[in-house]
Amino acid sequence: MNYEAAKQFYEREGHLQVPRKHVERIVGADHEEREHKLGAWIGNQRSRAATLSPERVEQLSVIGMRWT
Repeated sequence: MNYEAAKQFYEREGHLQVPRKHVERIVGADHEEREHKLGAWIGNQRSRAATLSPERVEQLSVIGMRWT
């Protein structure tokens, strides 16, 4: 679900330079609004880049993830 929050942010903002404390709100399939600590999640993905699956790296790269 955090990927969906990242994708939503990217589609709206055109980048993934998410402030560390940013919280993204998304509406799930069940029409419930949920908050995701997207800034922290993006930072964690960057710091763990070496251990992420190639699929996850590609998925995030496609939506504008800057790894450095």
